[in-house]
Parts: sequence; structure tokens; C-alpha cells
Amino acid sequence: MRLHRIMQLGPAFYVYPGATHTRASHSIGVYHLARRLLNCLAEQGADTWLSKEGVFSFLCAALLHDLGHFPYTHSLKELPLESHETLTARIICTEPIKSMVKTAGGDPEFTAAIIGSHSGGQGELSFYRRLLSGTLDPDKLDYLNRDARYCGVPYGAQDVDFILSCLHPHQERGADISGRGIPSVESILFSKYLMYRTVYWHRQVRSATAMIKKAVLGALEAGFICPDELYNLDDQGFFSLMESRKNVSSHAMELIQSVHDGRFYVPVTEFSFDIFPARLLEINKRSELEESLALALSPVLKGIRKEMLIIDVPEPISFESDLYVADETCFFPESSSTFKSEMVNTLVKSLRIIRVFVDARFFPVGEKSPSIDNRILQITQKWLQLIV
Repeated sequence: MRLHRIMQLGPAFYVYPGATHTRASHSIGVYHLARRLLNCLAEQGADTWLSKEGVFSFLCAALLHDLGHFPYTHSLKELPLESHETLTARIICTEPIKSMVKTAGGDPEFTAAIIGSHSGGQGELSFYRRLLSGTLDPDKLDYLNRDARYCGVPYGAQDVDFILSCLHPHQERGADISGRGIPSVESILFSKYLMYRTVYWHRQVRSATAMIKKAVLGALEAGFICPDELYNLDDQGFFSLMESRKNVSSHAMELIQSVHDGRFYVPVTEFSFDIFPARLLEINKRSELEESLALALSPVLKGIRKEMLIIDVPEPISFESDLYVADETCFFPESSSTFKSEMVNTLVKSLRIIRVFVDARFFPVGEKSPSIDNRILQITQKWLQLIV
């Protein structure tokens, strides 16, 4: 029931009010598509190397793949916590889920291994892992369609029926695609790009995510909460945990409360990921950089402190395109598709924008001006040169 209380897109509903669908509905959708995918491949010969127990384990993995997911979507992903895949695998191998998987005809250990954060494996395990995590995996096919529908945007819709008709089983690669399916793969890659640009990494969603991340990291470093307390929470449970520590972590709770109330920090400047200092990638050192930037900006933003400023660094993003195009005897990037590796790299580059967010109280409505924007940009550029 916990997944029914975790919104699929976390704080995105503040920007797209319809985005109130849950991890539970997504998980059921992934199970449905995984079943259709496996049936399609089995009819074309994959049944010769699939075991009954393996099939049920794969379907259990599809249904349970988000069981250990954090609340507030990926807000906690960059923090020093165990991955949600690791947590999911552990839950599956623990009662009562362990017995449920056995009753469904699967093997809990094998189910957990399909989901686990380690790639590779051999034989049937490798086959299922490639199906559940790849260019045309049921997870991606579900969330792109579902997220676009509930957000009311046209970018994510995919023709699942046609995609399945273009797939062919391969014991080592999972599923190959025929050349006529290339436009469908291109659609998925570009849809993912558009959904990240307009929904997943919308500037207000990034602000909310960065605020939650800063609050939790500060609380963890100060010892106000411990990692184990953050596991197995739903959205409301996460808020309640942070509220219970407000007496010892007032600023962290203030950030969480602001997100809960829809009051987000505002972006004051941004720069390309290409010119970032490597130190920005180390989240545990970002607080020091925020302090130095706040000091540099203090002549413009009177009274700014590091607690009121956040440097937001988007996490790595991949556009999986390692599908084998059977009738062109090559992998997708070398096929007749226009989506070559260079183009994919360009899409990633355009998405990874580093932003500086500050408390909105520094910019009451109507007070921001081009001259202030230019001064902030100039100061930030000088600060970047100093810390490289």
C-alpha cells in the first residue's frame, strides 16, 4: 500500500496539477507491459530457453521493481543512501514478500537479482535484466505514456502495439528490433528528452527537488536523522519524519515546509554543465561552494546566507540506444537512424543545466530587473573562475 502514497513525479504536480498518479499505478502498468512483451517474444521462439519459474520471477520483478523507491520521486537519489534497487531487492527477499513471490511461482532470490543494481549475469537472468532495463523496457514505455497523459502534455505518447510487433527475441541481447521499428525508437528517445526538458527537469521541479535534497543532506550530516529512517517511507511519512525533528533542524524543516506549501526558491542564474568545476559533483562539498557563492553575491543580494542559496546540479542521464537492428546487422547508433551518438550527446548536454536558486524573499514580485540579472551573472562567472 505504501506505493499508493508515493506520487510518481513527486513535486511535479505543483507545475502540472494532473500529475497525481502514483508509483503503485505505474508498477501495475509495468507488469502489464512486461507480460505482453514476454508473450510476444515467447511466441517467436524465446519459450525454448525460458523456464516457468523464471517467467514468474520476471513478472514479479516487473510488478515489484519500485518497492523500495524513495518518497518525493528522485529527490533523495543523490544523497549518501542505499539505492532504491538495493532496497527493493532486500524487501523481496524478506517476509512477507518472499512468501508471496514463492506463492506466485517465482524465486525471490532470482526476482531480486533481476532488479538488483548490478548488471550482467548469465543465461536467463541476463535475458530478463535486459528486458526490464533497456531502450524499450516496459518501465520506460509505461512512464512515458502515463506521465504525459497525467501532465496533459503530448510528448510522451508511444505506440506500444507497433513497438512490440517490431521486436524479436535474442537469448543474449534480450530483444532485437527490425528496421521498420527505428522510428519508434527515435520517438522514445526524443520523447524522453522532451519530458525531461518540460516536465521532469522543469525549473520549478528542479527547485523543489534541490530544496528537499539540501534539507535532508543537512539533517543527515548534523545527525538529526539517520539513513535507515528514510527507507520505506511514503510522501506523508517523509514529511512527518522531518516535522518531528523541527526543533533540532529548523532550517531543514523550513525548506521541506516551503516545498509542501508550494513556495519554491527562484533561479537567479544558470550555466552549462560543460564549464562546471568538478567539485560541484561532490554533494558533500557543495555546501562549502554555496557558502562562498553566497558571500560573493552578498553585495547584490543583501543578507544572503548559504542556507538561502542552492546550487542545483542535475544527475547523470542516459539515453539507452544499445538495441540491435536485426535486418541492418548493426546496433542502433550505427543504423540508418538519425539518432547517432553525437546527437544523443547533444541532447544530454542541452538538458544538464546547473542553476543557482535563492530564497524567493530576495525577489519580491516586480523587483527583479535586467541590471540585477546581469550583476548576478557577472559575479557568478567570476566565482566560477576562482573555484575551478
